[in-house]
Amino acid sequence: MRSGKGLRRDAELNRGRVVAAARAVFGERGLEAPLEDVARRAEVNIATLYRHFPKRESLIEAVLTDRLNELADLAEQAVRAPDPGAAFRDFVERVCAMQAADRAVTEGFTACFPNSPGMEEPRSRALGALDALIRRAQQEGQLRSDVTGADVMLFLMANAGVLRSTRQSAPGAWRRLVALLLDACHPEGFASALPPVPTSEELHDAMVATRPGR
Repeated sequence: MRSGKGLRRDAELNRGRVVAAARAVFGERGLEAPLEDVARRAEVNIATLYRHFPKRESLIEAVLTDRLNELADLAEQAVRAPDPGAAFRDFVERVCAMQAADRAVTEGFTACFPNSPGMEEPRSRALGALDALIRRAQQEGQLRSDVTGADVMLFLMANAGVLRSTRQSAPGAWRRLVALLLDACHPEGFASALPPVPTSEELHDAMVATRPGR
C-alpha cells in the first residue's frame, strides 16, 4: 500500500510533468492549444491534468508567471541602464526574440488576465518600467517624442503576425521587421543597417502557408 507521502510525491511529479508539457505545447502552438495535447505530451491522462488544473487559466498561470516575471525584470534592468536609447532597442529586440522562441510570450504580454494576480502583477510591472524607459530615452533625445508603450504592444502584435507567416519558411524574417520598427522610433535622420530581407522563395513559401484552407 502506498504511503501518503508516496502519493503526494507522485502527484507533485505529475503536476511538474503537466506544467513542462504545457510550456512546450503552448510555446509551439499558443495558449489555445488543446489540453489533450498537453496531457499526451506529459504522458498522463486528461483526468490527471484537470485534477491539478481544473481550468485552462490556472495552467496558463503556472506556465506564464515565470516568463512574465522575466520580462518585468528585463524592463526594470533596462530602466537602470546608463544609455536609455540603447536599452530601449535592446529590450524590444530581446522580447521579440522571446516571441520567436515561444508563441505563448506574445499572448501573455499583450493580453490581460484580470483574474490572475500572479500574471497581472509582473505584466503591470513590465509595462510601468517600459513607460519609464521610454520617458528617459525621450528626455535624452534618443527616442522620438511621440513613441508610447502602446507602440511597443503594436510592435509585438506585428511581430507575432510575421512569425506566424514565416516561422517555417523564413525564420529570420522577424529580425528585419524589428529593425525597421526600431528605426522608426529614432529621432529623425537616424537609420541602422538592416538584417537581410527574406528571399523571394521564402516569401512565396510563407504566403502559400498562410493561404486559406491550408
